[in-house]
Amino acid sequence: MINKLIPDLQVDTIYDIVLADLWKEGIRGIITDLDNTLVGAKVPLATPELIQWLKHLQSLGFKVVIVSNNNESRVGNFARPLNIPFIHRARKPANQAFHRAMSIMELKTEHVAVIGDQMLTDVLGGNRMGLFTILVKPISLMDEGFFTRINRKVEKAARVFIKK
Repeated sequence: MINKLIPDLQVDTIYDIVLADLWKEGIRGIITDLDNTLVGAKVPLATPELIQWLKHLQSLGFKVVIVSNNNESRVGNFARPLNIPFIHRARKPANQAFHRAMSIMELKTEHVAVIGDQMLTDVLGGNRMGLFTILVKPISLMDEGFFTRINRKVEKAARVFIKK
């Protein structure tokens, strides 16, 4: 079980991902978390830097779906101006939202990467599905919800265990 918490790649931010390397590995689709992965949890819209990154990602041929455990209002208000498909109340790490995202992109498991800031939702869910998982550092630990704060404590203990 603990191995399912280990990402395939760990970077500081989404901007540190070498997209050419993903493409060479056969990745054609990105399932990305929203809060503290793309923007801070309380940031309502994409930053200019993020908009550029997403445009670059799509210009390279990658398909993108935002998959978030947050509500429809939060995720929809963020994703609609970007014309990016989204799944809200995903209940990660459950499989259903990951399957739906792959269906939206019309891609198979071996061609999809998951990007997120939490081991217990994004990495665990992606690894359970056999997807390529990328863990980023949370953009901001401020304004996180109750369950996310609990997850962070469990993640901290898991990191210690993994290092041993």
